[in-house]
Amino acid sequence: MAGNIPLVGFHDILCVFAAGHKAYIKLSDKDPYLLPYLFKLLEQLNKKTKFYFEIIEFLKDFDAVIATGSNNSARYFEAYFNKVPNIIRKNRNAIAVLTGSETQEELQNLGYDIFQYYGLGCRNVSKIYVPRNYDFTLLLEALYEFREIVLNDKYKNNFDYNFALYILNQTPHLANSCIILTEDKSLQSRIAGLHYEFYEDIKNVEKEIETHAEEIQCVIAKDNLLQIPTLPFGKAQAPELWDYADGVDTMQFLLSL
Repeated sequence: MAGNIPLVGFHDILCVFAAGHKAYIKLSDKDPYLLPYLFKLLEQLNKKTKFYFEIIEFLKDFDAVIATGSNNSARYFEAYFNKVPNIIRKNRNAIAVLTGSETQEELQNLGYDIFQYYGLGCRNVSKIYVPRNYDFTLLLEALYEFREIVLNDKYKNNFDYNFALYILNQTPHLANSCIILTEDKSLQSRIAGLHYEFYEDIKNVEKEIETHAEEIQCVIAKDNLLQIPTLPFGKAQAPELWDYADGVDTMQFLLSL
């Protein structure tokens, strides 16, 4: 299990259960409580469910693997689990494409996509594409509605550290006391940070997204803006049951074993 946000591996466990397989679960040190409690609730509803879930410290005697980690840990996973069927997930992020015509409500909804779970999820928006000469004023005002996020000490420490770093390095940036915007081509931004990139033609954005498809979990934009699947503002962290991580059909993988 990954541990970047609470119950982040729940969908995988649900799929394993629905496919009729037994799950051997290695919990993340960062999320050790919620899943065991959930299993106790399931057992109260039906004692037979106890057979399908087993929390273990060491992986052995397994037939297939689903593992999630960073790009670095994924290399070890791929080497260690290469003899069994597997799904190995790496770092991904969400992006948003803006036109400058977004309403205040849409921009505030985008704030949920950025700030929910402190921006730690693979579906959190870490970069936005904006048209040349985009006015950031309304966006910064909308995101300021989430200013209470700095009451979390760890988040505030990251904000202060990165803010100081940009000032010392004289890096051009925009800030509103809860998030820092910098122009950067990277899809992955620092905690309390958001990258942006200007575009001249929306078709170039689509090409950019296609080029980096394996690094992008989902795309947020207005309906019909792009010729690729997108989600409405505020829906990045509300996937449907059939929205499989990394676009890999987990159920099909499990049913083929």
